[in-house]
Amino acid sequence: MKATVLALALLATGAAFAQTPSAAHEGRQMDKIATLLDLNETQKAQVGAIRQEEHQKMKDAFAQAKASGAKPDSEQMRALHQQIHQETIQKLTPVLSASQLQKYQIIERMGGRGHFAHGGPPGEAPAQNQN
Repeated sequence: MKATVLALALLATGAAFAQTPSAAHEGRQMDKIATLLDLNETQKAQVGAIRQEEHQKMKDAFAQAKASGAKPDSEQMRALHQQIHQETIQKLTPVLSASQLQKYQIIERMGGRGHFAHGGPPGEAPAQNQN
């Protein structure tokens, strides 16, 4: 009995650790975006929910394309991504000020989902790997 409880506890702990990096990463991303856009707590919650919905739609679309058995056409997937992104911008428009929305779109273009390409600020060359 104790062995079964211990095994279940270890499995649950393993599952929690397996999910933590993704959730932690998204949390850090949202914190960066909130700082860059100077979001208040209400805006942060709303933007987080909208971004999560966008992510889920993309994940579902990819899973559906994969489940169809045919390799997804990159042009179709790009068009779908663009459509979902436009829906996201429409949902963000009443939540963010014009300035915040403009900054959000710049952040998206620079590195997608709120992070700079290779971690550098705008106008600075990406860091080179020093290995």
